Amino acid sequence: MRATEYLIPTLRETPAEAEVASHRLLLKAGFIRQSASGVYTLMPLAHRVLLKIINIVREEMNREGGQEILLPIIQPGELWLKSGRWDVYGPELFRLKDRHGRDFCLGPTHEEIITELVRGDLRSYKQLPILLYQIQNKYRDERRPRFGLLRGREFIMKDLYSFDRDEAGLEISYRKMYEAYHRVFSRCGLKFRPVEADSGPIGGSVSHEFMVLAGAGEAIVLYCQHDPCGYAANVEKAKSPATRPQTPEDPQPLEVVHTPGQRTVEDVTSYLGIDPERIVKTLLYETDRGLFAALVRGDRELNEVKLQNAIGAVHLEMAGAETIRRVTGAPVGFTGPVGLHGVELVVDEEVANMVNCITGANQADAHYRNVNPGRDFKVDRITDLRLVHEGDPCPHCGRPLAMARGIEVGQVFKLGTKYSEAMGLTYLDEHGAEKLVVMGCYGIGVTRTLAAAVEQHHDEHGIVWPAAIAPFTVVVVPVNVRDEVQATLAEQAYEMLSAAGVEVLLDDRAERPGVKFKDADLVGYPLRITVGKTAGEGLLELRVRRTGESRLVPLADLVGAVQSLLGDDR
Repeated sequence: MRATEYLIPTLRETPAEAEVASHRLLLKAGFIRQSASGVYTLMPLAHRVLLKIINIVREEMNREGGQEILLPIIQPGELWLKSGRWDVYGPELFRLKDRHGRDFCLGPTHEEIITELVRGDLRSYKQLPILLYQIQNKYRDERRPRFGLLRGREFIMKDLYSFDRDEAGLEISYRKMYEAYHRVFSRCGLKFRPVEADSGPIGGSVSHEFMVLAGAGEAIVLYCQHDPCGYAANVEKAKSPATRPQTPEDPQPLEVVHTPGQRTVEDVTSYLGIDPERIVKTLLYETDRGLFAALVRGDRELNEVKLQNAIGAVHLEMAGAETIRRVTGAPVGFTGPVGLHGVELVVDEEVANMVNCITGANQADAHYRNVNPGRDFKVDRITDLRLVHEGDPCPHCGRPLAMARGIEVGQVFKLGTKYSEAMGLTYLDEHGAEKLVVMGCYGIGVTRTLAAAVEQHHDEHGIVWPAAIAPFTVVVVPVNVRDEVQATLAEQAYEMLSAAGVEVLLDDRAERPGVKFKDADLVGYPLRITVGKTAGEGLLELRVRRTGESRLVPLADLVGAVQSLLGDDR
């Protein structure tokens, strides 16, 4: 391919709207252009990268027995109502009606429609297991699309669904995909970490996210650095052992303490001269299952995902001032569990261990001292509600956890019978008994993987693509296209590499050498071949983008040298 025949609209100025490196560089290097908020056109260079990632994904899915299909993007609303997710997905679901007033949605994921598909054709246990996948566009009406391809409203995703006769079969399918994902992201040249994750609206019992570690990641990963522990989880799922009081105490009589205007943990600790570990925060939530109060220690933060899972709520929202006053009889800042009626109390494990703690007294300007769970208030449920932080002990080995930011590029789920039970997906076993199919689902964000690669592989000059997914692996740059010797040698190099199967771009533009070199670094070709002052001697300069290493090579040795350097860069 020749640059004069290829659309590579690089920009000289940094786009003002770009907040992270991948967004900035993909715009500046001519890979993407915005069509609407969270919606992007993939330009020719990006499309080449995309196809390479898709090819890697497809090879690894096929290797594990996956069969590729293509499901419709527009899905009947009745299927989502049948599964119970029409309301669960909330405003992120793009909804529409046809001319007859029937409900449809643009698929953010395809569990419902593929379950219905398999239900129509599955009869016997002999047909199982089945692994079906597709690679296509998905749609989610993000509240705040940002970071270019990292959080868009339209994106490309691979989603595979497994259908097995029992949990043992699901474990095999899950392990196949888990290992396949390792190969996919390794082949794409990414540094990643699989972590325990919450299943969210997809549902199911077990899930792992594959996180590309990068400063621009919106997800927080807690992990153990010590071998051979290997514990890792995203912040929504991360656990840490509950601490217990170091010094035993006898319960003291309950008493009211006047605390005028002291509403926050910081206020109360300063006013009473105590540590925040002595305080219990009582947080009131309105949910689709009624009112709940979550109790965590004063120095801890509540993990709302853990609370939502503990109570089985679809929607969760912290109660407003009006609700708090109606339920407790007090303004915000003085809520406590003692005498709190009509509200289920969900208590963190650490709170259950506390003795003689401080809580709100459900009256203005007052707190209780010497509150003891079980004695002074009824504990309805004890569970882990804490948000884990860096430095907290590992749940497996007890050593301090480290923290990193990550970009989720893939997630695998054990769905179990969540969808097969809701939608009637069954099979007949060898005894003729009807059994529920056990399912799993496995997604890879293809366009997000593209952006994540840029987040990990760039420098101050531009993108540094891993060779396996680079749009072109080599760019040939004649310094002066009007110089006949240089132009001829550049053409020979281009033809020789093309014949050898190397993906090469010839920058035949009549531009200054500095412009060409800057564009080559910006776009991020793994190898640049410069045809310049040594052209008369038949020598070409090879420069490795990642390391800056360069060498002079005669034309006869070019193919071998290029293949060797590209092999080192993979």
